[in-house]
Amino acid sequence: MDAPQPDEKGIGELLQQLVEDGRAYADAELGYYRTLLRAKLRDAREMLWMGAVALVLAQAAAVALVVGLVLTLAPLVGPGLATLIVVLAFLAIAGLMGWLAWTHVKRIFKEKP
Repeated sequence: MDAPQPDEKGIGELLQQLVEDGRAYADAELGYYRTLLRAKLRDAREMLWMGAVALVLAQAAAVALVVGLVLTLAPLVGPGLATLIVVLAFLAIAGLMGWLAWTHVKRIFKEKP
């Protein structure tokens, strides 16, 4: 066996270097995932405010549709009956959509396929 050369590192120094390299690698990975998380959160925040604006605009369009339907029917059947017809029609559609959503909820939580 040859004696270790003076410029060669011992096992303790190599293990210490390995631990330092492992920490540096872990810090770099942590930094990467923090940056990735920040980017995803920024995208999510932008998606939420854009979705909120879209929802408000869609609600405004729905109100305009309801008002338009009432104004269109009013000369034919009178304003009161026109309002009643439009409200009942929209409640029927809402009820149907709610019932369909409930059937999907039951299907999701059903125990056996």
